[in-house]
Amino acid sequence: MQDAASGPVLVELRGVDKRFGATQALDGVSLDVRGGEVHAFVGENGAGKSTLGKVIAGIYAADGGEVVVDGAPVDRWNPGIAQKQGIAMIAQELALVPDLTVAQNVFLGVEEHRFGIERRNLAARFATLDAQVGFGLDPGEKVRDLRIADQQKVEILRALARDARIIVMDEPTSSLTAHEMAQLEQLMRTLRDRGCCVIYVSHFLDSVLGVADRITVMRDGRRIATVDAASVSKHDLVTAMLGREMEQAYPDRPPLPEASDPLLTVRELRTTTGVERMSFEVRPGEIVGLLGLVGSGRTECLRAVFGLDEVVSGEIRFGGRDWTGRTPKHSIDAGLVLVSEDRHKDGLVLQRSVRENIGLASLPARARGGIVDRRSEKRTARELAESLEIRPPDIELPVGWFSGGNQQKALLGKALAADPKLIILDEPTRGVDVGAKRTIYELIVRLAAEGIGVLLISSEHEEIMELAHRAYLVSNGQTFGEIVPEQTTVEDVLFRLFHVTTGEEAAA
Repeated sequence: MQDAASGPVLVELRGVDKRFGATQALDGVSLDVRGGEVHAFVGENGAGKSTLGKVIAGIYAADGGEVVVDGAPVDRWNPGIAQKQGIAMIAQELALVPDLTVAQNVFLGVEEHRFGIERRNLAARFATLDAQVGFGLDPGEKVRDLRIADQQKVEILRALARDARIIVMDEPTSSLTAHEMAQLEQLMRTLRDRGCCVIYVSHFLDSVLGVADRITVMRDGRRIATVDAASVSKHDLVTAMLGREMEQAYPDRPPLPEASDPLLTVRELRTTTGVERMSFEVRPGEIVGLLGLVGSGRTECLRAVFGLDEVVSGEIRFGGRDWTGRTPKHSIDAGLVLVSEDRHKDGLVLQRSVRENIGLASLPARARGGIVDRRSEKRTARELAESLEIRPPDIELPVGWFSGGNQQKALLGKALAADPKLIILDEPTRGVDVGAKRTIYELIVRLAAEGIGVLLISSEHEEIMELAHRAYLVSNGQTFGEIVPEQTTVEDVLFRLFHVTTGEEAAA
């Protein structure tokens, strides 16, 4: 791998270090970013790629080394100075004001004034800005009512409204559909052609190779290489990221368990959240997938099974008992555990330690007279952190300090500490790199081999096709078919999902 050249240097890092406590997040990193390029940062979760982007954007101050802007070293690098230098960041944790409108968020802090009075021209300015990108957002809608993908678009518009010449995008595609990803990639190219630099932090290597001009590979806080994207393959990048040849992406599917009574049975389920007619079952030791497009009702169904959403009609049976109307506490106590797709909203307390987060769902089992057995909590957290390869392996650090993939592992640890009989995994590899994905896949296979039922949702349909024993097709809040992944293809599944227009095929 050879370093590549590009346009004029806008920002240069020289021997930059960054530490979080005893953890060395960046170790002597030197690189430059240039105008007129899409520069991707790739690496395993915890490799330092997001930290690197945040140093460039002024979010983090370097503990050592220099930040050089337009050829001149800068002191006291911070977000305010970075913004004045034309640098904006779109972080994974979106920084929007929920009760303000889309337009108000986009122009917050850069409103136009006349004689000290704010001009009421947000709608016109927004229309001009949106015409450049074609997102089609409603400027008057409150941000709290937008889904995550649209909130990300608001963040992108905020950066454009500030005439940023460097835009750092940290995992911007993690919640986008394929169409929205393509739209975003085209926007990156447009910005590049205007002379901007887009720093694209991502674990989607296909997207990176499709849009980036240069790619910087990070590993263990160090820059391994900066290369011309046209000169490398996905295999090259994975090998550089891991420091070794990648094993096959998926472990072998565990043997199909012997016939037994279902652990979970759902029949003709209807809910207040749009589920209309869902039917499926899961046996001990079986991996069962729900295959559907975004908005098909998969997540809403499983929230109702767990006890979060209200059931209108139908039947849920777990462990041979009627489970309709049970609460999440009932479910956890009985060994029915949900790993939510939104780890920040529904899964983790970011300010608390990895140890405390792993122990959250199993606190009652570790408490005597209202006092938690800290020794047991530490032992369990340490064992799970080691098993799941959480990095850094310090269970006393706040979980919010960890990369997205390591936060996801902590969330899985929290579920495993509750001793599940059936585990519901909703998008378990979202925002996770290839190495961490393999760890999660191996965990899923191991759980099934131990006799635990696994119910899996993934927008990456290949994951279900490679891991599940059986899968149900879902559309418009209904199950309309059942498949055996080993006997069909992803292409056949997508054809069926995209061509279902009514519920006439619905199957019990």
